[in-house]
Amino acid sequence: MKRLLALLLGLASLCATPTALADLPQPPEIAARSWLLLDVTTGQVLAAKDPDSAIEPASLTKLMSAYLVFQALKDGKLTLTQTLPVSERAWRTGMTGASRSFLPLGSQVSVDDLLKGEIVQSGNDATVVLAEGVAGSLEQFVAMMNRQAQVFGLKATQFKNPEGLPAPGHTSSARDLGVIATRLMQDHPDYLRYSVMREFSFNKIKQPNRNLLLYRDPSVDGLKTGFTDAAGYCMITTAKRSFPNGERRLLSVVLGAASSESRANESQKLLNWGYSAFDAVKLFESGQALATPPVWKGVAATAQLGSQGAVIVAVPKGEGGKLKTDIARTDPLVAPLAKGQAVGTIKVSSPAGPVIELPLVVLEPVEQAGLLGRAWDALRLWIQ
Repeated sequence: MKRLLALLLGLASLCATPTALADLPQPPEIAARSWLLLDVTTGQVLAAKDPDSAIEPASLTKLMSAYLVFQALKDGKLTLTQTLPVSERAWRTGMTGASRSFLPLGSQVSVDDLLKGEIVQSGNDATVVLAEGVAGSLEQFVAMMNRQAQVFGLKATQFKNPEGLPAPGHTSSARDLGVIATRLMQDHPDYLRYSVMREFSFNKIKQPNRNLLLYRDPSVDGLKTGFTDAAGYCMITTAKRSFPNGERRLLSVVLGAASSESRANESQKLLNWGYSAFDAVKLFESGQALATPPVWKGVAATAQLGSQGAVIVAVPKGEGGKLKTDIARTDPLVAPLAKGQAVGTIKVSSPAGPVIELPLVVLEPVEQAGLLGRAWDALRLWIQ
């Protein structure tokens, strides 16, 4: 999972390789202000338009809010059965005319129901109750959101509230939202069991999930919709489909579409294109040694080097046989070597240009040799 995040945060992606763009499959025309299609399985951006433009994220903001709630659950600071009070501030936020879960003022609501309200109904009131429950106040929760954005390395994101109502300076981008969505799925996969729900009833009011693709495409299991007048209709969608060589998960980010129907149609176009235009090719298994170079001053004569996980890349359909792998090491390798220690790079390229670059790491640790062995290797290194 760490390897995928490293790729996502900027090691290499297909759309970031200018020399290769002319040779890549051309994406369909997408009627949206900005958009991005990410292969979550490989960590590669397959195509994008204006992915770094700052936009108002509307209720897509709730992805970061949910991330912090799930982190609190993971850390034992909250439980799903625990109840939280509906404050006047949360109740008033739900009375703005925007999305709400119709939480009665002063009532106690379980964290589980509040998560369903936030994720399925996009309830602003449920989101504020959760924020206050995690951080004690809305202001402290927003500060947590912005600190987490810095940890993720986001460039265009600044949060002013947890629910996504319009506020000066409340911005994000397609690329940043893709990072948040991917980290949410990877770090807190339980989110998907909420985002795949088609409806949720609370206070005797049943509301449908606004993600129309949940009703049309059985491979879709999330993630979130959003709308404000300034942002337009926005949608982050993820799907997982099975292929002979394994499962592939894609994620689309569509921002600034003209209607709820349009954002669903454009998201579907991106997902279908990504699955049909690209193959996922597994180059190496997890733990497979790609090189066994000599080690100096170690108890072992050689080191096993490879990737931390399986190496899977997305390439234009039918182009998998044209891939080339090059390994660069920081020789000489001198013990001690720790498991997972980066000692070079693995570069995968195609005739069109670079595909991905990831760390070459030590697969098994190599302890330092005794005094005599180290002295002998030091002499040999000096002679070389």
